Amino acid sequence: MSIGYACLTVGVPNTGQRTCRQASATEDKLKELIGHNLNALENIIDYNIENDIRLFRISSDVIPFGSSPVNPLKWQELFEKKILAIGEKILASGMRVSMHPGQYTVLNSPNDLVVQRAIEDLNYHTLFLDSLGLPSRHKIILHIGGVYQDKDQAVERFIQRYEELGPEIKERLVLENDDKSYSIMEVLEIGKKVKAPIVFDNLHNLIKPSEEEKSEFTWIEECKLTWKEKDGVQKIHYSQQDPIKKPGSHSSGIRAPEFMAFYEKLDRSDIDIMLEVKDKNISAVACINAIKERGNKDGNDRKKML
Repeated sequence: MSIGYACLTVGVPNTGQRTCRQASATEDKLKELIGHNLNALENIIDYNIENDIRLFRISSDVIPFGSSPVNPLKWQELFEKKILAIGEKILASGMRVSMHPGQYTVLNSPNDLVVQRAIEDLNYHTLFLDSLGLPSRHKIILHIGGVYQDKDQAVERFIQRYEELGPEIKERLVLENDDKSYSIMEVLEIGKKVKAPIVFDNLHNLIKPSEEEKSEFTWIEECKLTWKEKDGVQKIHYSQQDPIKKPGSHSSGIRAPEFMAFYEKLDRSDIDIMLEVKDKNISAVACINAIKERGNKDGNDRKKML
């Protein structure tokens, strides 16, 4: 089991990502920003290795305007050595990374221009992971999209456009339930049709439950069946509700007793848990240490019984 966090670090020097406005995106400025962001990413990977963090989501902004004509650079060639060096560190450490395009990457939009931009964005994310030299167990997470007044038609559009994607994209894509439109039951049905692995998100499931009532652990087991050997071990997203904000808001930090109760009920080691939390690496380290402490306690208890 690996536990990780998404995109940014808290309290770690020289790990911040930078970008610029479109009007300022000259080729020289973009080269500067890409160089800075790749150095920051390498520093994050080094930090993760030092702290036994083996799961990490890379920010989509690592290459500014990566899927836009605003950035005409062949960045994968200009920075080939640097990107491959980062990929070699990831592979050597046994770390697993992912990327997660934003809310505007929508395959099932009725607007063809939106769909074209979504495909360009998926191409960019795939190219970045490919440039790192990483196999297909390093994934790209995608939501189904909107409903657009007719969910059945929206689902059919998604399936059709998914099937039209290139194989290099499809081998990396995994689908995730969201907290507004598509429950885990609906995403499982879609995933089975397109033969895509499914990421279960516990907080999204709490906010947007399925019509069929099942425990989150039952849904996790059903999602496990969608993960093939080439995809790596099953991956899930775990977060906790911020008690004073609107439903679906992530907590500032992971409440350890609540997480450990979830972990113990999960009772599995063949699964990766991505924490979605505002204090990022701080909660990841805390959860990793809590599991280690529990393992040490269990080991000591067994010794006393012998």
